[in-house]
Amino acid sequence: MTGRFHGVGVGPGDPELMTLKAARLIAAADVVAYHCGPGKDSNARRIAADLIPERAVQERLTYPVTTGAADHPGGYEGALADFYEESAARLAAHLDAGRDVVLLSEGDPLFYGSYMYMHDRLAERYETEIVPGVPAFAAATAAAAAPLARQTDVLTVLSGTLPEPELARRLADTDAAVVMKLGRTFPAVRRALAAAGRLDHAVYVERASMAGERRLPAAEVDPDTVPYFSLVLVTGDSRNGPRSRDGAAASGEAPRPAGPAAELLVVGLGPGPDHWLTPEAREALAGVDHVVGYGPYVARVPQRPGLVRHASGNTVELDRARHALDLAAGGERVAVVSGGDAGIFGMATAVFEAAEDPRYRDVSVRVVPGVSAVQAVAARAGAPVGGDFAVMSLSDRLKPWKVVEHRLRAVADADLALALYNPASRSRTEQIATARRVLLEHRDPDTVVVVGRDVGREGESLEVTTLAGLDPAAVDMRCLLIVGASGTRVSPSGRVWTPRWVQP
Repeated sequence: MTGRFHGVGVGPGDPELMTLKAARLIAAADVVAYHCGPGKDSNARRIAADLIPERAVQERLTYPVTTGAADHPGGYEGALADFYEESAARLAAHLDAGRDVVLLSEGDPLFYGSYMYMHDRLAERYETEIVPGVPAFAAATAAAAAPLARQTDVLTVLSGTLPEPELARRLADTDAAVVMKLGRTFPAVRRALAAAGRLDHAVYVERASMAGERRLPAAEVDPDTVPYFSLVLVTGDSRNGPRSRDGAAASGEAPRPAGPAAELLVVGLGPGPDHWLTPEAREALAGVDHVVGYGPYVARVPQRPGLVRHASGNTVELDRARHALDLAAGGERVAVVSGGDAGIFGMATAVFEAAEDPRYRDVSVRVVPGVSAVQAVAARAGAPVGGDFAVMSLSDRLKPWKVVEHRLRAVADADLALALYNPASRSRTEQIATARRVLLEHRDPDTVVVVGRDVGREGESLEVTTLAGLDPAAVDMRCLLIVGASGTRVSPSGRVWTPRWVQP
């Protein structure tokens, strides 16, 4: 019979914060294992030291490296992967011999803990039990004597190793936050806190519940003194905290009094890469205090001090537009952001539709153009829209499908190159197949088709196929299709282009 594997959380540092169950299992263990850094003692073992029986075998699992550099063919990640495999094999040998193994974990085993990597390798092979522990941020919150989250506050737990712009964005978008893994990352974390307008409300806690516990405002911390056992708390308070639930700013400053209506900007962000954002758009975004838009697009705007973000879902365009217009009507400087070009299946039309309401008569709207998705895909392919072309959306959310089909036939009959936006989604899987069938009624099966997926972003792909060879099942919402005209051709180098001239 094999032994049982236990992942036991020993809490943040104070042995008295261990659970009774954790103490019982440690005291009964045949094998007690723990992770530690090279040349360092294990903090988890220190916490549990008085409970480890003398008869127990102790397995010290020493990391080969603790930073991003490693003398290993696979680099840092390769070195750690080999280490976890070797560590799992050591523990498996004990389990196979019928010994019960307790693997100690600081805080909670499933919260930024090394136990998880052993769990991945052993839990399916051996009977496993996990004992939760008090996480470090709970002890830090108690040490700071500051309520972390109230009522409807949203709490976000972040790693200080995140890229600084991403960290700033997430800090700005939440009510309360915990930032773990400080140490050498603290300077970037502090800059991110400042950019998010949260530095003045951030509390630094070091060695929570341990000897040498220290807490002070994050703004006052000397970066050279920050150890690994430290974190930052940004407390939320629905009554008077840093942010109201509708996204209104509350960085500690009094709200600006409503003034004359400000100009509302509608900004196209381009298809994705930062270098495809136009200088005009970048300048426009730098001059506003509020950014309103669909969540993934708002996320692309770098966070900076004083910027308030208003993210919403993908099907509430008019509500989003009215919210932006309300802010602008009150004198706030606002930008509504849209992917690609805001005037091509973007937010510009929704804003103008909402702005017809007489209450917004004093708000002027200016559209800042962006690189469109069709331009990006066409450029990657060559010049497939170099002649006359049409642009359509296959979404029937705002128009009946019979209208879509009628327009497809008209475009096909006119022999225009055709760019297709929104070709499919989770709930719309048949439209692209139907569109292909309709087009084949008017076009040669060998008509060139370009399928661009995530162009300009990670995972970009571009496929050149034909109308007959197009696989509708391979098309999703991340794709944009360009169906060529009869004259569209593929050069020997694989570039797709449509002549500017048309044979009489």
